[in-house]
Amino acid sequence: MRIASFVVAGLLGLFSLGLLAAGGVLLWGDAQKDEHGYLSTASERFATNTFALSTENLDVQADGMDWVVDEDLWGSVRIAAQPGDAKPLFVGIARTDDVSQYLRRSNHELVTDISYSPFRADYRELDGDAKPARPADQDFWAASAHGRGEQSLTWDVEDGNWSVVVMNEDASRGVDARVEAGAEVSFLADLGWGVIVAGLVALSLGATLAVVGSRSRRRVAVAA
Repeated sequence: MRIASFVVAGLLGLFSLGLLAAGGVLLWGDAQKDEHGYLSTASERFATNTFALSTENLDVQADGMDWVVDEDLWGSVRIAAQPGDAKPLFVGIARTDDVSQYLRRSNHELVTDISYSPFRADYRELDGDAKPARPADQDFWAASAHGRGEQSLTWDVEDGNWSVVVMNEDASRGVDARVEAGAEVSFLADLGWGVIVAGLVALSLGATLAVVGSRSRRRVAVAA
């Protein structure tokens, strides 16, 4: 009995340390949010000589954590794009099928994967011989912004497959922009404290079992 108590106490101790560490990470993440409640990536440069940059889906990996757009987790997503030259920019979010149809005959680059810490972007170039129509004239965007200087949009997350598109406002070749993505994550603090409390409970149970095991050992020693 006492051996089993010590074994379980040790396992609970290790489990509690994992929970406490995870809770600390969640609280640290909550502390990184800006004044609007968004947890954002760093602003990184994306550039192409083609007509457009498009993502396959809204999936960002930051500091080893996957951010996958999920309406049950994120309230809204914010995308900000700062032009790298004097050209007015366009940034938009739309259903992936609509984006694919819009750009299907145009030379553009698909951003297949994005990772941060360190930053890395993987691209796949898609061929085409037609210049796309001006993006701001299209009516399928769920959210968009365009003009000179930094362009920022906020989109309330919906179910489905979605893509981000960055282009020049006039749909010309040569897109150069620094892009930052953010997600509204209001649940981090509550989740972090909940995980920490669970860790403390597990630690308390482990300590109780260790005490029980020690007392059982002392009783066996006295009886002998």
